Amino acid sequence: VQLVESGGGLVHPGNSLRLSCAASGFSAQDYYAIGWYRQAPGKEREGISCVSVIDGKTTYADSVKGRFTASWDNAKNTLYLRMDILKPEDTAIYYCAIMCDPGRTGQGTQVTVSS
Repeated sequence: VQLVESGGGLVHPGNSLRLSCAASGFSAQDYYAIGWYRQAPGKEREGISCVSVIDGKTTYADSVKGRFTASWDNAKNTLYLRMDILKPEDTAIYYCAIMCDPGRTGQGTQVTVSS
């Protein structure tokens, strides 16, 4: 499976951004979950969301709950992360991860929240 994240960029605090993760070669018969991680400079990688591709159930880290929404499009084999009310502390490289495993990610996309 190849994961390609996109959609990152520079945004002002309070604004929104949507990330995408195209998962080529992905099959729900083999992998029943996919999620998002992020890593800020000088910090450990943080799991922020995990989505079941079987029933769509999604979990979130407390740090993003209520602001971020993850969703899986089965027809496009693409995972999305809608990020609202962005804060400077959301600045990080964002990765999608097969089976919500931090050891199985793409190359990531940079998100910078700054005024």
